[in-house]
Amino acid sequence: MKIKKIGYAVCGSFCTIGQSLEQLDRLAGNGCDILPIMSYNAYSINSRFGKAADIRARISDICGKPIVRTITGAEPIGPRVKLDMLLISPCTGNTLAKLAAGITDTPVTMAAKAHMRNGKPLVIALATNDALSANLKNIGKLMEKKNVFFVPMVQDDPQKKPNSMVARFDLLPEAVEAAEKGIQLRPVFLTPESNTSGETA
Repeated sequence: MKIKKIGYAVCGSFCTIGQSLEQLDRLAGNGCDILPIMSYNAYSINSRFGKAADIRARISDICGKPIVRTITGAEPIGPRVKLDMLLISPCTGNTLAKLAAGITDTPVTMAAKAHMRNGKPLVIALATNDALSANLKNIGKLMEKKNVFFVPMVQDDPQKKPNSMVARFDLLPEAVEAAEKGIQLRPVFLTPESNTSGETA
């Protein structure tokens, strides 16, 4: 990848944060300079998937710098702190809806707003139970925006959670490389049994 300076924003989809941080580690291992950003919930809430302090420590250790965790801390992204790309991984349905509506009331949404004014790619790794219901329209709104790309996603439990979709986090590096070229990695919606890499088009 030519991209070197990346913003990596983590939201409160707690069951997928572990998968996301595996990809964060991979990006750091490829020599990327990564600015970590966390939503209020991801930064502060303990869950059965891990303690907030442990997650924060792991992110800081991987990135080697303090976490941006306030709106005022995120605001300089764009005008002063210029990123080649911003990743939101995982992105909750709540954050997705705010991005689609232009709401900037968290560090992550402020970072996205500030970053996008520079016309650089925003890559979203979605994880939400209402992707195919209340948030479907927001996926559509964001897909038609310039410089917004999605990591291909899959229904994680079609029988018990028919509206839920989760990004294939293992495809995040490929999605980043495609977004660098202004291309959406396809197909965007994968079948649950799919083990193949995405294609660009």
